[in-house]
Amino acid sequence: MIELGRGSVRKMAVRLQAPVVQYGLALGDTSVPLNPLIGQRLRLEYLGQIHCVNCGRRTKTSFSQGYCYPCMQVLAACDLCIMSPERCHYDQGTCREPAWGEQFCMADHIVYLANSSGIKVGITRASQLPTRWLDQGASQALPILRVATRQQSGLVEDLFRAHVPDRTNWRALLKGDAPPLDLPEAREMLFDRCAGGLAALHARFGLQAIQPLPGAEVVNIRYPVQAYPAKVASFNLDKAPVAEGTLMGIKGQYMIFDTGVINIRKYTAYQLAVHQ
Repeated sequence: MIELGRGSVRKMAVRLQAPVVQYGLALGDTSVPLNPLIGQRLRLEYLGQIHCVNCGRRTKTSFSQGYCYPCMQVLAACDLCIMSPERCHYDQGTCREPAWGEQFCMADHIVYLANSSGIKVGITRASQLPTRWLDQGASQALPILRVATRQQSGLVEDLFRAHVPDRTNWRALLKGDAPPLDLPEAREMLFDRCAGGLAALHARFGLQAIQPLPGAEVVNIRYPVQAYPAKVASFNLDKAPVAEGTLMGIKGQYMIFDTGVINIRKYTAYQLAVHQ
């Protein structure tokens, strides 16, 4: 077998490019282009080491996708409010790293609708589009609001998810593309149903803090997949260190083999070797 690369894995690099999304597997300082390998046999081997993405120390377990336990305990990037931005610690004056919060949380965010395993609402920094949609495997996406801070975007998302899910069904995602949806119609439905809640947020933060994006267009996305699995079974490198088979496609952060699927992001900071 030919070794294509080895090193500490990161989430796959993604690029929106016609006709399909382009992927690269980041291993240390190198990146292995994956699209040309679809249809070929690959072997991913866990080498038995995990090194924290922040401090580099070796750790037995990866916390918060790539951190050692001490870093997970002190870094703002690992705090509870990352998953629940409406509970922002910066706003409460208890942010672990205020300078980090100013850079990443006190910045414009986008509230969007996406169609991955069905409709969902999500938020991300404006600078992270369209990467966020590609990482989630969305086949359609529509920005609907620009919001001044992460906390405010979380409050909007919390308002909307009473009517629209905020999670993706990963098994459904990997069984095929979701049927097309009318996202502009869904946007208008949300705005109508949540008019009172949006008015309250405008009164609290000001009209400029939460702005609709009426001119935004639906983005349609295609992924490099030759065939979806009839039954979705996932590799677990902690139990069996090798994931091997014919690479049938890539969607979101999942590599789809004829023998199973693997969520590359789950194994951030694992030392991997890739062979063809």
